[in-house]
Amino acid sequence: MDLNEMATFDQVSRSTRQELLRFGLALLFVIGVALFTWITQGHVSMTMVVAAVIGAYMAMNIGANDVANNVGPAVGSKALTLGAAIAIAAIFEAAGALIAGGEVVTTIKKGIIDPAMIPDPTTFVWLMMAALLAAAIWLNLATALGAPVSTTHSIVGGVMGGGIAAAGWGIANWGTVGQIAASWVVSPLLGGALAAGLLYLVKRSITYQDDLVRAARKRVPWFLALMAWAFATYLAVKGLKRVLDISFLGAAAIGLVVAALVFVAVRPLVARAADRMQENSKANVNRLFTLPLIFAAALLSFAHGSNDVANAVGPLAAINDALVGGGTAAEAAIPLWVMAIGAIGLAVGLALYGPKLIRTVGHEITDIDPMRAYCIALAATLTVILASQLGLPVSTTHVTIGAVFGVGFLREHLKSNYDLLEQQVRDLHPDSDDDEVMQEYLERFRAASLSQKKRLLQELKSKSTRREVHISKRQRKGLKKIYKRELVKRSLVLKVAAAWVITVPAAALLAAMFFFLIRGMMVG
Repeated sequence: MDLNEMATFDQVSRSTRQELLRFGLALLFVIGVALFTWITQGHVSMTMVVAAVIGAYMAMNIGANDVANNVGPAVGSKALTLGAAIAIAAIFEAAGALIAGGEVVTTIKKGIIDPAMIPDPTTFVWLMMAALLAAAIWLNLATALGAPVSTTHSIVGGVMGGGIAAAGWGIANWGTVGQIAASWVVSPLLGGALAAGLLYLVKRSITYQDDLVRAARKRVPWFLALMAWAFATYLAVKGLKRVLDISFLGAAAIGLVVAALVFVAVRPLVARAADRMQENSKANVNRLFTLPLIFAAALLSFAHGSNDVANAVGPLAAINDALVGGGTAAEAAIPLWVMAIGAIGLAVGLALYGPKLIRTVGHEITDIDPMRAYCIALAATLTVILASQLGLPVSTTHVTIGAVFGVGFLREHLKSNYDLLEQQVRDLHPDSDDDEVMQEYLERFRAASLSQKKRLLQELKSKSTRREVHISKRQRKGLKKIYKRELVKRSLVLKVAAAWVITVPAAALLAAMFFFLIRGMMVG
């Protein structure tokens, strides 16, 4: 065995040891949950112990797959290291679940089935166990494949499939199913359009200006105030909705107060930071967005923990309610021990298996810098706020990934247009035969601001004695294809889209299979 083979073997061995360690720690958590539930709740039923284990497994998978959307852009922009992002997200996800997760949750997510059609508590328990297990396994598979999917859609599919298996096709609310299917298109398009629009606004108002530092000094405080309004409103509307009953107008008013305070606080800080900038560069401006991204990752994690922990503990709370109370209900109280399983499970799943999806969201789809990450985080927040007021069912996962794609596709469009501009400079340059002169002029052109580029191009056109060549629309399209740079990984677009489309039916099919299996084992 030569040195290269030994190095490869060592690398594979290290990777295997790390994977076994992660699996061992995850298994230890699940066994701990089983023992705790058996000691404290074993008097209820052994079914409760099994359900708690499935709930813990589901919570870990939510942490592994869904949390990446909150911190991935911050990691990709290098505002946060991977370790710091995991620590912040784990703390704030657990805090959101425990502090603002609520005392009561809806047992049937989104009203996907009618619980009144399943009066038998035992059948209802089997249905919920099947739904929870199916959603968890689907999330586990999606994480292994590196596809960020909606945990809400996973549990919706699981409940629908288990309900149909238990009571037939008539139990499903097909209008709600249609709305969820529509959200596969609405969510990413809304998120992508808003993120692209915000990025273009940032570019036009700051990075395309002659004096970047001066523009940043003037406009960055306004962008940060807008971000503060969005996050304060989002937190009041979504993150605290289970513990604080507040209207949208009240939440928006709170957001305005927070935005005003943030503007007053950051304006002198941004001014001082701008005064220290030695170079009029985009890199310097990017640093102004770094600290806000850290707060954004923390607040998004808190809101996510308060909302999506219900995907793990909602069915578990329903099972507990059915076993203790002997009935089925559309809502159920959450005991503290159930909420703790969800909160700790989110943190454990994120710490052990979250890095894979964080890298996918932050690095693999498209390159992200702090300004782009700011646009992604803000677009996702604004989209959820807008959709909640319009009554549109959107997935935060779909919105965030759509925002990442939107930023990437806008960059592709702008780069393609810029390459065409450079080619136009080459075609019009009067000294085009002199490579050295041409290169020097191109360097000036690349370093110029947007307004300066337009002036230089106009000067070239006025000086050029060359006869202009008119090309057809088809030829122009051909040129655009030649100069188009792919800044978004196309294979990931297809993989993620496919995963989104099959999430509900895949989880539903798995849940139906598990329901029949559980019923067969219990009845047989």
